[in-house]
Amino acid sequence: MKILVLYEYPPQPGGLATQGYMLFKGLQALGVDVHSVHLESGQEKEWYYRWFKPDVVVGIGYWGHVPHLVLHPQRYGVAAVPWLVADGYIANYREVLNALPLILVTSQWVKEVYIRDGIDGEKIHVLPVGIDTDQFVPRDTSDPQVATVREALGVLPEQCMILTVGGDAASKGAQEVMQALSIIDHKAPDWRYVCKVWPQPRTLRQNLEDLQLASHLGIERRVIYTTNVVSRNFMPYLMAACDIYAAPSRIEGFGMPQIEAGACGKPVISIKAMAMLDTLVHGKTAFLAGVATEIRIGETVLGEEAGFENGHRIVFDTPRTSDYRASVHDIANYLMDLMTDANLRRQMGQAGRKRAVDCYDYRVVAAKLLQILQDKLGIR
Repeated sequence: MKILVLYEYPPQPGGLATQGYMLFKGLQALGVDVHSVHLESGQEKEWYYRWFKPDVVVGIGYWGHVPHLVLHPQRYGVAAVPWLVADGYIANYREVLNALPLILVTSQWVKEVYIRDGIDGEKIHVLPVGIDTDQFVPRDTSDPQVATVREALGVLPEQCMILTVGGDAASKGAQEVMQALSIIDHKAPDWRYVCKVWPQPRTLRQNLEDLQLASHLGIERRVIYTTNVVSRNFMPYLMAACDIYAAPSRIEGFGMPQIEAGACGKPVISIKAMAMLDTLVHGKTAFLAGVATEIRIGETVLGEEAGFENGHRIVFDTPRTSDYRASVHDIANYLMDLMTDANLRRQMGQAGRKRAVDCYDYRVVAAKLLQILQDKLGIR
């Protein structure tokens, strides 16, 4: 079988790029004849179509990437299978997607979003994202490579380090975590809350808002924001440096960092909604806070990135849920349970590690893809 994988290649540390690279790496490990190319590189994609002659092109992105992931390979007579995430609403390309024999999505929640917005569910199959369980492994905090991460962040060995990682922190639920920490501040053991975010203009503005909230809550001296550019080589050590990984995300189509944290043997706090219902097991690998609020919108404005003219306005027949807010009091209770019980942290981390290896290792995911392609498309 010859497979061409379309994603943000060469891969940056972002979620979609890592998702594509892990698939490529898993297929390569299984002996598949596979190549990678940037999803928007029309000339290079055509070059591969002509000489490599792939049996199938698997493209990673969201529905707005359909022209790059589906229409372009179809123009050259190549079978296309998109592997898609969702941003809460599928606004365009329904006809193109419904004409495909197979669509892959990252979670059952993403599948439900596509079905709700008019995509044939019989063609949609869930394929989880793969992670590197050889790199994301349990490490002792006394390991020099881990200890120096904490030292650089200003976290003392005896302090409990809570971590959130994302393009920005607020979308991962950091504001809800800060509110929860303010509730338990004087009862909990000494702690520091670290938010690792990606440096970009939008993030810088969001960081200021988040830090203003921390100041309003009176916990600003315990909250640490870091916006350095880092590679994937660094991330396993950052994960290993924390005691608790907290990401009760406001919108999440899979939640790769939560799984990576579990692979590192860290307990996770997230939200009882969306992809977390697939990937995390409440009370075993993670604590899932209840949904306190669903944010609903009656309309949205889209543009060229979604295949419309700029300023295209869409009014919904009924309001749509755009994102969620986790229960602050649930988060506070779960933080206290984990911060005061090292054995519970260890047990939950061990369960998270086992689930990550069994279900989300990049080789396991690649093998699942091959089986789906054989079963649904007859490609061998």
